[in-house]
Amino acid sequence: MKAARFDYVRPTTLAEALTLLSEAPDAKVLAGGQTLGPMLNLRLAQPPLLVDIARIAELAEVVEDRDSVTLGATITHAAVEDGRVTDPTAGFLARVATGIGYRAVRTRGTIGGSLAHADPAADWLVALTALGAELNVAGPAGRRRLALTGFVEGAMQTVLKSTELITSVRLAKFSSAARFGYHKICRKVGEFADAIGAVAYDPERGVRRLAVSTLAGAPLLLEAQDRTIGTVPEIAQIEVDLRHAGFSGDAYETRLRAVAVRRAAIAMASR
Repeated sequence: MKAARFDYVRPTTLAEALTLLSEAPDAKVLAGGQTLGPMLNLRLAQPPLLVDIARIAELAEVVEDRDSVTLGATITHAAVEDGRVTDPTAGFLARVATGIGYRAVRTRGTIGGSLAHADPAADWLVALTALGAELNVAGPAGRRRLALTGFVEGAMQTVLKSTELITSVRLAKFSSAARFGYHKICRKVGEFADAIGAVAYDPERGVRRLAVSTLAGAPLLLEAQDRTIGTVPEIAQIEVDLRHAGFSGDAYETRLRAVAVRRAAIAMASR
């Protein structure tokens, strides 16, 4: 199929993009287009206007200070994979990026676009939740910072207003003792994941997070006790933790996620 007719604008500044979105609240934002493109062709999305933000320099910046690294929203998966941006996780972000789709997808797809779309099977959504990421958002009312854990309201639904943009993702720096693990279960490389598990453990900074994908949209954060992080937890215990965290899937879906979390913990322990 072909996309329905739409107007196209490519602003060069954030202010210009926000003005366009304010004037056309039904517009769609285009960054890499790896998700929106197919939706347009299938006519699942029929916006009157596309606002292409890929050429806005501010959205591609990397800012580093003493405590954090902030990655611009239009930084591509490939840029992270290739180590072309500062990585506060000593290579963990690159490992996650390498498993996203195919190289052609990674060359165009962006971090901000992936998070804004909020697909439950998205790699960044789970991995960055485990890392405790925060989002910087800009809109007509100004700028605000949101915790990623409260950003997703449901499958492909976020608290982001139609007139707002994700401008960047902020990650706290980790100590040299930090370890990370990530695992996704999918039928073949490049396909969307059936289940994803991610682990972040930094004993020097008190970071203990287990994140797992759900069908509902927002990843679940499992209560991270000493018995379940820093070591490799057993499947049965992870299943109990999933139920306590509110996961309501059937036995198969629960086991799938428990396996993903355990394999992520194994990956962490091996590093």
